[in-house]
Amino acid sequence: MPLSTDQAHSLWNEGRYRLARWCASPNCNARPAGVAVDLIVVHSISLPPGVFGGDCIERLFTNALDWEAHPYFQGIRGLEVSAHFLIRRGGETVQFVDCDQRAWHAGQSFYQGRNARNDDSIGIELEGLEGGLFEPAQYAALAQLCRAIAARYPITAVAGHEHIAPGRKQDPGAGFDWPELHTRLSWPASMFPDGVLVRLCG
Repeated sequence: MPLSTDQAHSLWNEGRYRLARWCASPNCNARPAGVAVDLIVVHSISLPPGVFGGDCIERLFTNALDWEAHPYFQGIRGLEVSAHFLIRRGGETVQFVDCDQRAWHAGQSFYQGRNARNDDSIGIELEGLEGGLFEPAQYAALAQLCRAIAARYPITAVAGHEHIAPGRKQDPGAGFDWPELHTRLSWPASMFPDGVLVRLCG
């Protein structure tokens, strides 16, 4: 169900989502003038891969990660990146970049006829292993956040990183339940990537 104007207003302080813990990232800049923020991009991340909890993701997004702390970190050494949001396994939502700003989450990308989708998208990272499963609390928090974003911005689509950077990125991957998100949001199927709303028989 769409949020009322009063409900939407109560959830935002300008581009900051009031239900998220704020953790400012420097990895952002101004959006191009006149751009309409109309895409939500879902990602997945765990640092090191497959390890949940801890503060490594927050440290990466705030340029404070100890590159010597784990061998995997040498492969991403010096990376400057951040999504707008992170949703932890238990459903906690952390915001790193004001949604009115461009977060550096998508990289080289193309979707629905447009390049450089960092310019006009909001990036949401789910704590999880690429291709792995996600928790019910994460789907609940993600749906709540997507509804709040759509109440403030003219969202017309939601996609995975794998859909806007095919061949280069594979997250959130096969373990992400797009039909579950669709059910929770009750948004038109046309707002989702082609083919993702067909449940696989297991």
